[in-house]
Amino acid sequence: MKTFDHSGKVFAVTGGYRGIGEAIVRRLAAEGAHVFATFNSQPERAAAIAAEIAAAGGQATFLQVNVADEEQVKGFIEAVTGQGGRIDGLVNNAGITKDGLIMRMSTEDWASVIDTNLSGVFYACKAAARPMMSQRSGRIVNIGSIVGLQGNAGQANYSSAKAGLVGLTKSLARELASRNVFVNCVAPGFVETDMTGKLTDEQKAAYFGNIPMKRGAQPDEIASVVSFFLAKESSYITGQILNVDGGLAM
Repeated sequence: MKTFDHSGKVFAVTGGYRGIGEAIVRRLAAEGAHVFATFNSQPERAAAIAAEIAAAGGQATFLQVNVADEEQVKGFIEAVTGQGGRIDGLVNNAGITKDGLIMRMSTEDWASVIDTNLSGVFYACKAAARPMMSQRSGRIVNIGSIVGLQGNAGQANYSSAKAGLVGLTKSLARELASRNVFVNCVAPGFVETDMTGKLTDEQKAAYFGNIPMKRGAQPDEIASVVSFFLAKESSYITGQILNVDGGLAM
């Protein structure tokens, strides 16, 4: 499916080997971009995705990166600009969950989620900002969540990290706009992925009962919004948080 034209563009996507990230990588490659994506496990899966994209005439390069490690993230962005010649867009998608009620949540589970889901985004934005500012063009899209706006019981760590992305997005939007670098955040609600596929029909029904559209999103429905924020069609938008949630967080 091709919606926006990203021919000749170079994009970096963290966590691009499954779920929403995989959908983003596949869509951007189909729209003409050379996509550099990270994975932290399942190298065979990443290789298979790259091969399928290549067979369809696209370009996707996967690199193993732990986004909680600043030096690895810096190296990833350097690889993108080195091999791609530039970096037109960065999508911060990589994230983990370690759910638990606050009384049972360990300090380690709190820290690991914050390190990956918030600090990892900071590392990537910091590394990508310099080449984008030098180019005087660039787009950054952070993948947040509606739980960062309204909270969720049992996800104090995850919700806090995603709430942090709201402040980070708006602050960077103010810092970088004068250099034609725009920063926005996509906040999905319930998305049908491998992770949510483990839920029972009863659990899904309970979730869907609170969603006006009475269903979850497909990963490509998130990817299409990301593609828009990376496209020339969004040239006067920055600092925005767009909920893609079927009307859940009105």
